[in-house]
Amino acid sequence: MLEVLDLLYPWLKVAHLAFVIFWMAGLFMLPRFFVYHQEAPAGSEERSRWIEREKRLMKIILNPAIVLVWVFGLALAFTVDAWAQPWFHLKLLLVILLSGYHGYMAAYGKKLAQGEEAMSGKKLRLLNEVPGIAAILILVSVFIVRIYLP
Repeated sequence: MLEVLDLLYPWLKVAHLAFVIFWMAGLFMLPRFFVYHQEAPAGSEERSRWIEREKRLMKIILNPAIVLVWVFGLALAFTVDAWAQPWFHLKLLLVILLSGYHGYMAAYGKKLAQGEEAMSGKKLRLLNEVPGIAAILILVSVFIVRIYLP
């Protein structure tokens, strides 16, 4: 099995990175959608359109992307025996936290669709920075920490 993964390594990496890009794009968009949603007048057609857009973003981009990021990422981890490498533990922790953020935002979207606005637009705008900060930290763990903790 590992021999097959070794042969597929470049393709696994390409797939992993492509779906990371899709996932991150969706995570950048979702809080912004929520801001626009909350700013739309209650009961308006515009608000209904934002609910539909949020559902589509989750169903078409975010949910498939997170699953495929994990599938290809774990396949890569087994291919290079990342479990034995200290940098990988930091990356894994950060990806788990980012996955939790994804779940938190998905849950907020469901509440928002039901009319519950628990967060201010300002807080949502701040939360919009989480994926960017996480991406930087993950890249540091892969490209910088990896050099010092091989």
